[in-house]
Formats: sequence, structure tokens, C-alpha cells
Amino acid sequence: MDLPCPEWTKHVEQKWTSLESATRERFSLLTDIDDIFHFGQSQLQPEDLETLSRISEKYPVKKSSECAARLREQGNVNFKERDYKSAALCYTQGVCHAEKNTEQLSLCYANRSAALFHLGHYTKCLEDIQRAFDEGYPCQLQTKLVDRRIQCTSLVKKQEYMKASPFKHQTPQTKENKGGNTSVSSAVSVHFTTEKERHLVVTENKSAGEVVVEDEAFSFVLIPVNGQYNKSGKANIFTTGPQHCHHCLCENINTVPCRGCSYAQYCGQRCEKEAWHQYHCWECSVGSELLTLGVFAHLALRVALKAGINEVQRARESCFNLVYEVPKATFVSSNRSGNGKLCSSGETSESLGLVSDLNVNALKCSQSSEHSSCYHGKSYLGIYSLLPHVGKHDPNLRFLLAFTIAALFQRLPLEVPPCHDQEEWSMCWGSKKSLLGSTALRHMMQLRCNAQAVTTIKVKEDTSLPVQSSEEFRIATAIFPVLSLLNHSCQPNTSISFDVGLSSSGSSNPLYFSSGVTVTVRACRDISAGQELLHCYGPHCSRMEVEKRQHLLLKQYFFHCKCEACRLELADRSRRLPLTFNGLKCEKCGSLLKMSVDVHECSQLSCDHHILNTDLQRRMQILQNHLDQALELMENHQINGALCILQKASNQADSILMKTHPLQGELADAMARAYATMGLWQQAASHLKSSIAAICSKYGKDSLELGRQQFKLAQLHFNGGDGPSALSVIPLARHILSLHCDPLCWELQELQAMEACLCDTIVTKFLCNLKIVPLKLKLETEI
Repeated sequence: MDLPCPEWTKHVEQKWTSLESATRERFSLLTDIDDIFHFGQSQLQPEDLETLSRISEKYPVKKSSECAARLREQGNVNFKERDYKSAALCYTQGVCHAEKNTEQLSLCYANRSAALFHLGHYTKCLEDIQRAFDEGYPCQLQTKLVDRRIQCTSLVKKQEYMKASPFKHQTPQTKENKGGNTSVSSAVSVHFTTEKERHLVVTENKSAGEVVVEDEAFSFVLIPVNGQYNKSGKANIFTTGPQHCHHCLCENINTVPCRGCSYAQYCGQRCEKEAWHQYHCWECSVGSELLTLGVFAHLALRVALKAGINEVQRARESCFNLVYEVPKATFVSSNRSGNGKLCSSGETSESLGLVSDLNVNALKCSQSSEHSSCYHGKSYLGIYSLLPHVGKHDPNLRFLLAFTIAALFQRLPLEVPPCHDQEEWSMCWGSKKSLLGSTALRHMMQLRCNAQAVTTIKVKEDTSLPVQSSEEFRIATAIFPVLSLLNHSCQPNTSISFDVGLSSSGSSNPLYFSSGVTVTVRACRDISAGQELLHCYGPHCSRMEVEKRQHLLLKQYFFHCKCEACRLELADRSRRLPLTFNGLKCEKCGSLLKMSVDVHECSQLSCDHHILNTDLQRRMQILQNHLDQALELMENHQINGALCILQKASNQADSILMKTHPLQGELADAMARAYATMGLWQQAASHLKSSIAAICSKYGKDSLELGRQQFKLAQLHFNGGDGPSALSVIPLARHILSLHCDPLCWELQELQAMEACLCDTIVTKFLCNLKIVPLKLKLETEI
């Protein structure tokens, strides 16, 4: 939920429409963000805050012993059913809701330690045992906890001994410490032109797979998801996934909670303390409001709080000082994203033909090799300078954002919370609160064009199945100073991957720790020196038609895309088939169908076959329904029923679809999954090869989607004992994944492990044959 929840949005819309037309017109003409924020403040009434409080009650974040007890009981039910993963998650939520220094909290920690013990997480089990003791675990129950600690200690020592064994193959699991100071590399230059504004250009040739940019998020917010953690239905708990730290995004099965609210949770005390000092001392008391008002409002507030009053004031002064005039014609509307354009807190500099000294800084940076001082993850100036596009937001949306931020800041603590920068915040808090509110509104406007979804690959764990499926999952929304400089292309020359978890540069000073999220930008194809680095904002040419792409980009990012992919598609309009109908086959002769106004006709002049578009769409929908039904049956472990439906759908698809049609690929992939679930690895591999043909046709031979399909094919061959086939696929899968993914991502590490295992097996067999063959020869000679 990026924007506020529907109930609040509806309330603000009613507020907007109730304003006099002259007032709405006056607001629509405002371009300065300070003025827009103050207008929102002026319209805020006590009844509006009462409405916000009423809506926020649906998203409770206060501690509740009753809720903690219910969650612990549900965890006990899962534990008795030996579903230890679900039990641990319930206990984690119980930990979050239990009040500090209570028996309930100690019981939740102790019970979670038992679940972790059965899951084999012995070190984490020991951590929870200690936490249970620290929270006053009942004396009469301590015996079993002490016994568990003794068992865990022994098992941890055993694990450490096994890891230290020189005969065990070691695969690196942690990323190399990079010092937490990511920036634009020396091989990339920041350029500024009137057409593209700030953008990145490579200064030397880059090969596919090479890292071109690394950037650290200035700030981010974990995506909240709805979760019902009790069967009674009495409490609607609005919470994030309980396995990610709210401060560094590191995945952790035994998180520790914020001591003041049930919402925020962390991987350890260090993250808890750093979050509190940087921003959570302000957020803790308004957690329900933040969940109500959406991720963008939350992230905008966090960026301003993390920067601090002094840094905000310095950034604002930099935007207004050293202003000089330039010809007004230089500020033409860009056909690119314009994310790199710089201006003051409003857009008056654009209308007056003025450029702030930030533009001078940008130009200096573009001519200098010392980019790190201007663009890096800790640079608030790099965030503040991003264009908020004030005049391009619809007036009613501008009012929603201003009114939302005004209400949020009205809810902030009246007094400065006790935190490390008490002296900075304590003087003239009222005026500083207004300054921060205006700044947060600026950031909320920027996020529409500059927010970046942080994603990870999640594996669906089901111990009853021999095959686990995976999918890309959005875990957070972040803002990056350097990544925001990349312009869009519908067919980009870069690919991005994320790394989470705090890292340090070797200093004990918390200021030297990274934000917790870094992004790595790699060249996904060869890039020559002087070429611009281009990133896809979402609409990709392999997934969407050009008209729809351009519409979405104009609506969200305020530019009309004229990238090479769009130009080629529009130029080839007469021969181009709509993306949704690519790969349609003539039932009569098997040739490709081409579309006219209302029908699809065979592309062969000698064939008179045709089919109405409505009939074709109906048959396509039937196939899609069959696929959805089969996937649902597989989720419910009804594999035979799913296979019957998939076989029927596949036969129907063969009559109207080429093997390269995307739906053919989805059907083949589903059949591969079904056969793999049954342990029929050869049949599964055969069907997956068919899906690979469709994937390659749709996404391209170097696409991430194709790399993941090749990875799955290698797994099937490996599980089926077909070593030679697996070894033939692994290099291809590794090559493609290396273009897009971190070298230590789990897919590449698993490929490495499979290859090492297969090579060891081959060597072992070879050595055995060396011993056997001479023996046979000797016997034959004697005979």
C-alpha cells in the first residue's frame, strides 16, 4: 500500500470536493512545497484527526498480553502438529505483542527456542533461551530450559567441528565487506545535458555481467502485509513478514521486538538501538497512523528524520544559494524520466529559467573523476535534489499528499523523544516540526518517480513435496541517490540485484554502518565507452505492448518514452503483431496467424483459414482457466488430477498455439512441476525444455527468466541422476544468471555445489575404473 488506505483517501477526497472552487483554484496554482504544506495544515481540523484515529484502530500496534497469549497458544497447536516453522512464526508474533519484563514474554521466547531446536537452528535457540532467562522465566520451569541449553551447546560445538573439517567442501555464504560506502565508480561518469538532465555514462568498455554501479539506499521501509495469526478471528493483526529486520532487512527467524510497539522487530539489539536513535523514537508512537497512511508517507517521514534538522537546512540552503540565470529555452520538457533534474523546493526555478548551485555541483561532478563526494548512499543532498514534479501531480493528488503529511506531523510527539541527537532537536521544536513536514512532503512527491521496490527470491517451503517453487517477492520500498540517476529504457542495458543486512567498514562508530540495503547494477550486455546506462522502470518491451508502456510511463513518471525499443516497435507497426497474440497457429496448415480488424487470418496466401478474434480470445481464456485449475490442484497436492487437466489443455493448445507462445510455456512449466513432484525427473525435464523455448522467444536468450529456467532444468537433471545432462546445462545457467545476479546468490551457489558434486562423482568413478581395468587385463592375459 504505497498511498494511504482507501478509507483515508476517500475522506480526503471528500474534503477536497467540499472546498470552494476559488480555494481549489488557488491551491492548484501553488508551486512552492512550503506553501502547499501550509495549505494542508490550514485545512486540517480536529474532526479530521478523529477520523484518522478511528481508521488507525484497524491497524493496532500496541502491546497486548491477551494477543500474545493467543499467539503462543496457536504456536503450541502448530508445535504439537510438528509444524515447527509455523510454530516459530506464531511465537515470534507473540514475542512482538508481549509487554517487556513480563512472564508472557519469557514464555514466548522459551517456546520459540523449542521450535528452533527442532528446526536445527541451535545457535538461535541458545539466543532465545538466554532472552527467556533475561525476561524472568519462571523458576519452576527452568530445568527443561537448562537441559535444552546443554543439548544445544553440545550440538553447536559439533557443527563447528564439522565446518572446520578440511575434508568438507566449503561454499562461501557471506558477502565480502565493502565498507558500506558505495558510489559511482571511476568507470562511470555523471553527465548533465538539457535533454536528459543528470544521467550516467560509462567511460570505458563494459562487458556483459560486469558491475558498473553500486549504491546504498539512503532509507527504506519494509512492506507491511496482512496476516491473521489466530483462528478466533478476534484480532486483525496488520504486520510485516516476521522474518525480516525492520532496520537492515536481514532475514532472521528469531527477531527481537521494539520495546514500545508490536510492529517493529529486529535481528538483534544493535539494529534495535540504531533504529531507535535514527528514526524509530519518533515513529514508535504513531505506528498505527503510518500503516494507515501508506509506505510513501512512512518512507518520506523516515528520510527526513534520518537526515535530521541540520542536514535538511543545509540542503535547503544549497538549493537557494548561488542562483544564476540561464536562457529559459534550456528547460525544455524532457522525453526521459527527468529524475536527475534539480530545482528548489518548488518548481519556480524551472518556470523562471533559473538554476540553483546544485546544478553547478552536478556539472562539476560530471567533469570530475571524484564522484563519491557528490553521489553515494549517505548523501542526503543527492536525495533532496531529486525533482519532486510538483506541477505534474494532479491538484487533488497534491492535496491528498499535503493533507496526509500535515495529519501525520500533527500526530508526532509534542515533545522531542529521548534520543542521541536531543540537543539538535530540542530548540524551537514547533518551527522545526513545520520545516520537517514540508521536507517530508517533498520526499513523498519524489517517491512517485524515484521509489525503488527491493525484491528477493522466496522459496515456497513445503516439506511434503520433493520440489519447491520460488517467486520474486517485494520486501521493501527504498530510495537510492545514485540509482535514481539512471534513465529508463524499455529494453535496458543493465540489470539490478539487491543485498541486505548491515555491514561496516571496520569502525565501531555506528555512522559507518551501511543502511542495510545495497543495489548492484550490472551490464546485461556489452556496453561501449560513451554509452548511457539505462534501467527499466517496470514496463519492459518483452512484457507489454508499446502503447501501454508509453501510457503507464507518462502517467507515473511524466515523460513520453522515446527509447530505441519504442521507436523500433512504432516504426514496424505495419508488420508488428500484438504481443498478446504472438505465436498463434493456423489450425488448418500450422502457419502463423496474422491479425486484421476483427479476425485472425493465416499468413499463407494459399490457405483460406480464419478465426474471429472473439472466438480466439474465448479459447485462450479456456486454456488459461485450465492452467489456473491445475495449479490450484497442485497446491492441494492433487497431482494426478492436475496432470489430467494439463494434458487436456496442452492438446488443445497445440492446435492453436505455436510452441513459442507464452501460454504454451506456462503449460509446459506446470507439467514439469507436476512430474517433478511425482519424482519423474526425466519427464519433468522434457516438458521444461519445451517451456524454455517459449521463455527464450518471449524474454530473450540472455534474460533472467531464461537463466532461472535453465537453473531449474539443471536441478531436474541432477535429481534424476543424469549427470552429463546436468553438467551441460550448468554453464549456460551460470552464464545467464551471472549477468543479473550477485555471485553469492543462492541459485549460483547451488549450481556450484551441484557441479562440484557431479565432478567429484566423475573423478571417483574414474579412479575406480583405473583400479579395475588393469585387473581385468591381467586375468585375460593369464587365460
